[in-house]
Amino acid sequence: MNASELRELIKQELPQLVRDDPEIQDLILRLSRQEFAPKQQTEDRFDRLFAKLERDTEIGNRRWEEHNRRWEENQAELRRMREESERQWNERREESERKWKEHLEESERERKEQREESERERKEQREESEGKWKEHLEESERERKEQREESERKWKEHLEESERERKEQREESEGKWKEHLEESERERKEQREESEGKWEEHLEKSERERKEQREESEGKWKKHLEESARERKEQREESERKWKEHREEFDRVHEEIMAMTRKYDRTVGALGSRWGLCSEKAFRDALASVLEKSFDVQVLNVTEYDDLGTVFGRPDQIELDVIIVNGTLILMELKSSVGKADMYIFERKARFYEKLHERKANRLIVISPMIDAKARLVGERLGIEMFGDSVLVESL
Repeated sequence: MNASELRELIKQELPQLVRDDPEIQDLILRLSRQEFAPKQQTEDRFDRLFAKLERDTEIGNRRWEEHNRRWEENQAELRRMREESERQWNERREESERKWKEHLEESERERKEQREESERERKEQREESEGKWKEHLEESERERKEQREESERKWKEHLEESERERKEQREESEGKWKEHLEESERERKEQREESEGKWEEHLEKSERERKEQREESEGKWKKHLEESARERKEQREESERKWKEHREEFDRVHEEIMAMTRKYDRTVGALGSRWGLCSEKAFRDALASVLEKSFDVQVLNVTEYDDLGTVFGRPDQIELDVIIVNGTLILMELKSSVGKADMYIFERKARFYEKLHERKANRLIVISPMIDAKARLVGERLGIEMFGDSVLVESL
């Protein structure tokens, strides 16, 4: 009988012997007690773990409720601030419109008063000029009348004088009269030009004052509009900044809650795997997916055959998770639970892989939510990095 036939015979007969032979059953129980905890201890440990999970879940729910409450308070505060800003803006706009309207009414009233004053001054100047002109005409008429009477008198007195004297007198009188008319016309022209110059100067001064007042009013209104626009822009930027800060805080808390949820899901999955609720392969695939998503690497499951039995003491297949990043070789073990023996086996697997491929591994990593205390001591002594969850691996 060769080794293969013997192995098949043991596979066929061993289960029946275990069920029927009390000595073999007792031997298996004694051997298992050296590696596994008693049922009551395991149940107590799981009860504590589930109680911790419930407490953590309750704390997470309270934090979530507190965050929602703060979020609602912040939203209410933002709405109140926005309403207050709109109310202040409306009040300022109404106040500005009222002031502008008052300013326009005041300007219109001043312009009307200036126009009435100018009209009154023009009327007074015109009346004064007409009065002077009328007085001048009366004076001229009176002088002409007196001169005419004087001339007539002289003419009557010297009627008997010679024609030559009358002609000389007439020519002299006509020359004086012409000079007087020219002088009067020149004075009237000078007075009219002076009145027109004063009137044009007054009109230019009034127009310049109105222009200066209009430019000053427009400058004040433009400055007020720029100040209001700058205040609205600052308030809007402040509101947007606060909104962005609240949003970032909400996203951060949400990401922490989701990470905690994923961690609890993997922990519960590991517990289920321990009790047969899901396969070891599903747990390994889930953690490998998390690593690939977090670090943008590919987790390769390598299967080699150990001809010499270096790992298990007899020839068998060896499975390892391998990551190669920029020339760095990382060997990993992804399991739902790790005991002391598992830690030694992983170390022997790693040395077998290094010898087979003639390459030294840069890092040895074990990822499992349940690592036994004795296994941790072994891992620390062998230089193996241990993590309770894939998200705890900071860098690869």
